[in-house]
Amino acid sequence: MQVTLETTSGLKRRMRISVPAEQFESKVEGKLKEAAGQVKIKGFRPGKVPMREVRRRFAEGIRQEVSSELMQASFTDAIRQESLAPAGMPQIQDVVSEAGKDFEFTAEFEVFPEIELADFGLISVERPVAEITETDIDAMIETLREQRKAFADVTRASQVGDQLNIDFEGFVDDEAFEGGKAEGSELVLGSNSMIPGFEDGLVGSSAGDEKDITVTFPEAYQAEALAGKEALFKIKVNAVAEPALPALDEAFFEQFGVKEGGLQAFRVEVRSNMEKELAAVIKSKVKNQVLDGLAETNLVDVPQALVDSEVDRMRQEAVQQFGGSQKIDPSILPAEMFTAQATKRVQLGLMVNAIVEQKTLKVDHERVKQMIDTMASSYEDPEEVINYYYANEQQLNQIQNLVLEDQVIDSVLAGASVVEKTMGYEEAIKPATKNSLADESEASADEGLEAPAS
Repeated sequence: MQVTLETTSGLKRRMRISVPAEQFESKVEGKLKEAAGQVKIKGFRPGKVPMREVRRRFAEGIRQEVSSELMQASFTDAIRQESLAPAGMPQIQDVVSEAGKDFEFTAEFEVFPEIELADFGLISVERPVAEITETDIDAMIETLREQRKAFADVTRASQVGDQLNIDFEGFVDDEAFEGGKAEGSELVLGSNSMIPGFEDGLVGSSAGDEKDITVTFPEAYQAEALAGKEALFKIKVNAVAEPALPALDEAFFEQFGVKEGGLQAFRVEVRSNMEKELAAVIKSKVKNQVLDGLAETNLVDVPQALVDSEVDRMRQEAVQQFGGSQKIDPSILPAEMFTAQATKRVQLGLMVNAIVEQKTLKVDHERVKQMIDTMASSYEDPEEVINYYYANEQQLNQIQNLVLEDQVIDSVLAGASVVEKTMGYEEAIKPATKNSLADESEASADEGLEAPAS
């Protein structure tokens, strides 16, 4: 076998492979003889079909079969010989498989980049440090009550915070517009769920009132036909209801799994959940800074084949997210919608893979166990959940990917410049204001950031 390799540009390679004609013809003859002993042709006894007849009927198909097999085997041998790591499948061109000639073909493909990681000391990370106070717990309990508030009808005029049941119809230039009519719609005043001015115009209304309210759609309104237009809404108020927060009693506590111990036990449970949330948010913020730092300090050439594959995966995710996997062909979604994000995902995946290799990281099975135990602890039967993960290879692999990702982050942090910043609980759990590269690149909270295999 002869191999000629050239670099066409960047990560792109062109390889011309030539296999001696004798080797190719030998394989063809071998398969023809094998076929002669197996085929059944009317007029001939099994195993007694003349070779000329076998050759006449099956030679072309067998040459194609040998061509495919030899192409795959020789390409595998060639990349091993040249110590290459292809990224994606090769494109095959200029195939020569004529009788009496050497079997030849050209394979064009991309290779994985060789990544030399920059010094982790160039990465700066700010780690939030916060403690949960009794005041924070009080605020969280009020938030939980607010989320479970009920509404009771009242006869007074409405005020901010009340829930109204209304019928309405909207008109632009005296004509009703699509989507501008509803009956029995419930609206909480002050929720800002309607366009500016709509809710303000209903403050002070009572059940049975009919009102006309004139408002202007925002210039950036999603329906272009209505953007910036003045509209008249004819509204009937059917009912006014005021909010009522649930009492801090046993019935309320049981909604959160606290069946005994009263308020004190409930506060302990709330603190425990807040601590878990705080730890998870801090971990996420640190991780995002690490991944952003890796992207900013390392320039990685990305194989287009991997980007295309990631785009296809993101298309499928988008279709599944909207529940249309059985109705929508993912390929109709323009690749441009996903290219930038897919490129970032691949870049980070390559860097994660490089760190795993260069630091010779292996999955810490004790950390896998701890993660599964922690996840299982929130279920009624933790042991059942633990057994499920260990019995399900796909689910276990996802946990192992998450743990390996954590080990990568720890490895970077060990060499990065880390500064702790003390802050309050509310500030600590706020989403980062920066549009993080890591945020855009995460494939899934369950899968973790899995590096592409080389």
